[in-house]
Amino acid sequence: MHVSTKKWLFIKISSIFLIPAMIWFIIHIVKIYDNDYQSIVDFFSNQPSKILFSVFVVIAYFFSSLTISEIFEDYIGDVKIKNVANKLLNIFAIIIPLVTIIGILKL
Repeated sequence: MHVSTKKWLFIKISSIFLIPAMIWFIIHIVKIYDNDYQSIVDFFSNQPSKILFSVFVVIAYFFSSLTISEIFEDYIGDVKIKNVANKLLNIFAIIIPLVTIIGILKL
């Protein structure tokens, strides 16, 4: 299978998983939007919420890194700049979710 075909499949599969995760997140954010700080901390301290939010963050960053990588492939002509941009994107797509998940798990 060609690399671009794999990338396309990963984008489609991750978008399928991202939709219910996003719906779950939107519903719960609307519920806790007007609450005080402690109820928000309680929400993110709850075990199912921690796991579901962590999965949501990982899927969202995976999906966004794949789609932004496609934009780099289409619009950056210089191969060196494209490779550096993709590597930086991948590094940030790993670091930012890890920091977010570690912060949520410490609650």
